[in-house]
Amino acid sequence: MTVETIGWLAFLLVAGVLATDIWRVAGVFAALRVSEDSEVFKFVRAVATALVAALIARLVFFSPGVLAQAPVLLRAGAFAAGFIVFLGARRSIAAGILAGEAVLLAGLAVLGS
Repeated sequence: MTVETIGWLAFLLVAGVLATDIWRVAGVFAALRVSEDSEVFKFVRAVATALVAALIARLVFFSPGVLAQAPVLLRAGAFAAGFIVFLGARRSIAAGILAGEAVLLAGLAVLGS
């Protein structure tokens, strides 16, 4: 790599960090002023939850890549199993993810995929 290439890469790195970190810092300072019981906080939490739910639904029903080879019912069953374990394990995200993965892998093994 030339010095010019390294300079451009450093510039892109700094510009990218500044462009995103300004908003992160602004978010932290704005969040300090918002009460957890306020309507704004409840709205933001609801939007964030809806976005996560939409991403999960997209992964289950319109899976990209290799995951698309698994049948939709298997993907939905793995999600359901993971969610049930998540709730049963006192909202343990790790337990839910591991259970969902176990069901998906076991189903793929049974189907021979």
